[in-house]
Amino acid sequence: MQMSDIPFGTTDWSSIEPTVHKGDTGHSTWRTQHFGGIRVRMVEHSPGYLADHWCEKGHILLCLEGEMTTELADGRVFVLKPGMSYQVADKAEPHRSSTTTGAKLFIVD
Repeated sequence: MQMSDIPFGTTDWSSIEPTVHKGDTGHSTWRTQHFGGIRVRMVEHSPGYLADHWCEKGHILLCLEGEMTTELADGRVFVLKPGMSYQVADKAEPHRSSTTTGAKLFIVD
């Protein structure tokens, strides 16, 4: 990731207009900022959320609240709790997320 031409700034995430994305079950609320080619999001998955697709986009993801399960297409499963993160490259390993309790995440991709 090359970060250039981004002046210093702060983000008040509560002032960013949310967008809602339905999952197979539940929904995900995103607050999104773009800095050049970098997308930065504060994401909240509702309790019972299951993603409606296998994602192939690379991310760096930090779990802030709740608990989230990430399943890889090869069958491996990882549980993230607050303070845990994962990273994956574009088109490296298809993955999808779910949560029974809900989760708040900070994602850079």
